[in-house]
Amino acid sequence: MEAVNLAESNNFAAVLIHNTSDPSVSFWARVRKFERDMYESEELNVAVRFMRKDVFLSLGGFDPDLIYGEDYDLHNRVIKKYKIGRINAKEMHLGEYKSLFEIAKKNYYYGKSANKFLRKNKVRGMRQVNPFRGTYFKNLDKFVQNPVLTIGFGVYQIIRYGAGMLGLLASLIVDLQPRTKQNK
Repeated sequence: MEAVNLAESNNFAAVLIHNTSDPSVSFWARVRKFERDMYESEELNVAVRFMRKDVFLSLGGFDPDLIYGEDYDLHNRVIKKYKIGRINAKEMHLGEYKSLFEIAKKNYYYGKSANKFLRKNKVRGMRQVNPFRGTYFKNLDKFVQNPVLTIGFGVYQIIRYGAGMLGLLASLIVDLQPRTKQNK
């Protein structure tokens, strides 16, 4: 209701709702919550979670060719054309990681389609996927106060970006392979 009221009273096309993680799922979900909560007041690593139907349709909805970054892509298209707002409510992300294997598997899968997102969202997209984010420097105190989560965060990022890069490289190698008549 908060998003509807804000959108209607300010004529916002869409509303940012902070996306956080359920820390009860696993240690890796706690690490993910630790990271995500650093984005609570960010403008770059966020995506609108609520929008008017006419806006969604005018933008063509989610790009069906994207797997990785489809939420960032829609957000990037919204902010180019429309006014958005932000509320204090939080959305709980479902499907949190339970193991390092899950992190690697999912990010390898995402990495295989990251090039499509990056071609479409060039400069802003590169900033959104950059592992060295300004918000981490703004939150150095949280890293110092939470050494176990900080170590987990480091491991998580290495696995996440390493697997993503392997997926990206795999997709680029496949794209470079000569096509046979049967594959065309």
